[in-house]
Amino acid sequence: MVYLLMPMFVALISSILGVLFLQSSRGKKKSGDVSMKIQRNECSKRSENVTLPAEVAGSTTDIIIVGAGVAGSALAYTLAMDGRRVHVIERDLTEPDRIVGELLQPGGYLKLIELGLEDCVNTIDAQQVYGYALYKDGKSNKVSYPLENFNSDVAGRSFHNGRFIQRMREKAASQSNVRLEQGTVTSLIEEKGIIKGVTYKTKTGQELTTYAPLTVVCDGCCSNFRRSLSKPNVSILVEIPSCFVGLILENCELPYKNHGHVILADPSPILFYPISSTEIRCLVDVPGQKVPSVNNGEMTNYLKTVVAPQIPRELFSAFMSAIDKGNIRTMTNRSMPAAPSPTPGALLLGDSFNMRHPLTGGGMTVALSDIVIIRDLLRPLGDLNDAPALCKYLKSFYTLRKPVASTINTLAGALYKVFCASPDPSRNELRQACFDYLSLGGGFTNGPIAILSGLNPRPLSLISHFFAVAIYGVGRLLLPFPSPKRMLIGARLILDASSIIFPIMKAEGVREMLFPATMPTHYTVQDLCLS
Repeated sequence: MVYLLMPMFVALISSILGVLFLQSSRGKKKSGDVSMKIQRNECSKRSENVTLPAEVAGSTTDIIIVGAGVAGSALAYTLAMDGRRVHVIERDLTEPDRIVGELLQPGGYLKLIELGLEDCVNTIDAQQVYGYALYKDGKSNKVSYPLENFNSDVAGRSFHNGRFIQRMREKAASQSNVRLEQGTVTSLIEEKGIIKGVTYKTKTGQELTTYAPLTVVCDGCCSNFRRSLSKPNVSILVEIPSCFVGLILENCELPYKNHGHVILADPSPILFYPISSTEIRCLVDVPGQKVPSVNNGEMTNYLKTVVAPQIPRELFSAFMSAIDKGNIRTMTNRSMPAAPSPTPGALLLGDSFNMRHPLTGGGMTVALSDIVIIRDLLRPLGDLNDAPALCKYLKSFYTLRKPVASTINTLAGALYKVFCASPDPSRNELRQACFDYLSLGGGFTNGPIAILSGLNPRPLSLISHFFAVAIYGVGRLLLPFPSPKRMLIGARLILDASSIIFPIMKAEGVREMLFPATMPTHYTVQDLCLS
């Protein structure tokens, strides 16, 4: 049996080394293969074939943004800082009340700094987060973010989602060239395949139209316009792996202060993290698309009989009190890889464009990273009116975002599957191996946590650590004596690891994720004539 397994291990290690070597050789190409080098004065005139619609040509708006959540507000502010005239249309400008979007990873905080929005976490009682505490079978490990090389202010932040969004909206609205308006966008205005603007209803019910060279749609996970701006049948790509049940615990302290807590419970993880100086958010993951009913008491019974026995004793009383208060919230978790259909005059961003399981809190990091890329791509362009050429140019965005976004997305999906309990012995061995691997310290801990935190979201680092966990799990099984049964479980463990990560990578786009330099996204000023 050992001889039968050896080729499998050799092939696995060879594959990983081959990918590393190939990526290294690709990396030797000049960075100009994927970067856009556009100077404002290099294009002397616009193509004579482009005729601007009269409404767009006479518009006083450069960019329309549909939605003023984290992505929409951040984009509005940063574009306004670059001198763009921005019109933001948001369905409801009152403070949102959500049970997710409450944890910003350190990598996301660095993007917030890069966008000049770091003060949005001030005055909302946000809490600094320095890492995680992992619990399994009564044991716990504390794993901290590798922040040694960063300013002391750099850490994760946790907060009430609504308070954070309101601060972002205030920051955007503080710019004189941002018009933030409450209204419901009912349709995109399209002519000959080009999006020219939107039709919307104001707060008073008046129907208006507004035009701009570029419309950015970031209206959230239940987007009304995703279907028209994505590949056909994109709706079938939306996966619902689980639901979150949310509670707020009061008058208690986490066992590890300023750390998120992850309990590897049965059937799936339970999360705790502070959202203010007096409140702790608890999120109970319930696999599948349905949860026990809150109204008839099924949920209360589920939480008290199935979940409560697995809660750390320091939080047990507060957990039970939160259940008895009855403020139990539920939310569907969605996962959807980006499936862009480049459309002249329009762009998708945020959760309307790309979603991942919220277990790792990576959503805002991806959104803010995307906005930095969009800002840098648009910054050199003096004129946005050539919609077809701009659309061609912005195709580079989909490649440039891949290394960061796909790494965070893949980790979220893979980690959720690994952290869920299973009757399969090999899957449970993989779960235990992940827990133990993260407790080894040094690079074994810092590497994966740097990926999770968004501080070092590199695809190859993710792949190498993921399979290192699998190989570590096999090693545990084969020591001290490799019985046939344990060897079989080890082989299945490797297959399970592969079956988890490779489908996610395939959905994200292997070539774009691992070899972005090979993508045809280099366009010259002569090609675009946009400056």
